[in-house]
Amino acid sequence: MKRIILTVLVCACAFGGGLTSVALVPRLVPVVSAQQRSSVILPAPNSDIVLIGDRFELIARRVSPAVVSVEATKPSSPSNGTTGKARPVEESGSGVLIRAENRPGYLVLTNNHVISQAKPDQITVNLADGRLLHPVQVWADPESDVAVLRLETKEELPTVALGNSDQARVGQWVLAIGSPFGLNQTVTHGIISARERGQVSLGSTIRIKDFLQTDAAINPGSSGGPLVNLDGEVIGLNTAIASQSGSNSGVAFSIPVNLVKRVMRQRAQGAKVETIYPDTPAAAAGLRANDILLEVDGQPIRNENHLINYISDLPAGQKVKLQIWRDRKTLVVEAAVGDWSKANARFRAGQ
Repeated sequence: MKRIILTVLVCACAFGGGLTSVALVPRLVPVVSAQQRSSVILPAPNSDIVLIGDRFELIARRVSPAVVSVEATKPSSPSNGTTGKARPVEESGSGVLIRAENRPGYLVLTNNHVISQAKPDQITVNLADGRLLHPVQVWADPESDVAVLRLETKEELPTVALGNSDQARVGQWVLAIGSPFGLNQTVTHGIISARERGQVSLGSTIRIKDFLQTDAAINPGSSGGPLVNLDGEVIGLNTAIASQSGSNSGVAFSIPVNLVKRVMRQRAQGAKVETIYPDTPAAAAGLRANDILLEVDGQPIRNENHLINYISDLPAGQKVKLQIWRDRKTLVVEAAVGDWSKANARFRAGQ
């Protein structure tokens, strides 16, 4: 009898539960449906929004390894304190790695104002993987605010391709990558807001003003970082912002990469004249400090060592034609090869 009663109770409970569920389901369904309708509707997997997001991610993964942070220790400046002691100036910015043309090694593109007056051994390039390198050569152009750092390493480094900034269009999507406030590998996005911006005040030395304007977030520390199109090509170097607070306000400026290419070709070759001593063949030829010697008798000069070796093989007194770069112009002057032994003896004597 107890088994029969237990079975009847279980069946009754199951039957009652079934009736209850049948009675409640119609009331619950509208509630669930209403909740679903109030939820955020996700875009379809193949929608334009998802595709552009995927593109951003792809470009960020491809380009970010080639973006570096740059730190420079500049010469001492007078202190504002009461002691009057001078102290070095620490500057930080960003840069991007590219392969050097017609020579081994790698180049870092950055802004002149990031590294100006710092010697190569006082400049540190921090790679995305944590490696630290010092440039072996530095070329800088204060007038365009472009600087080129040459690295020598046997290890493979990630690089990025340079695009064509003349094809940049207003409204075109772009990514900005850099180290704002020391936060390395920061990626922001925006559009090209305008082209050929020239009415920008960036200091007395910068005379070439032909900027791309973007609303991609750029802040202190982003200077020298790349502005990249959706093909993963660098189309600009981020260099300045328009802001009353010193932080991003949605108006930033990038040096068009085609201008960077021109400056790089002019600066990343040749030998820089550091000092001109009086009563020397160089002084007689009218050479000046900061001239860049590009060619000797039609022979392209790669760097300072190449110039020294080339001139050393020529006899004293021989006339040579020097192609130089000065004040953004190419000049040709004639000079005579000096007698190194006499010059060396003169300098040793303190004359």
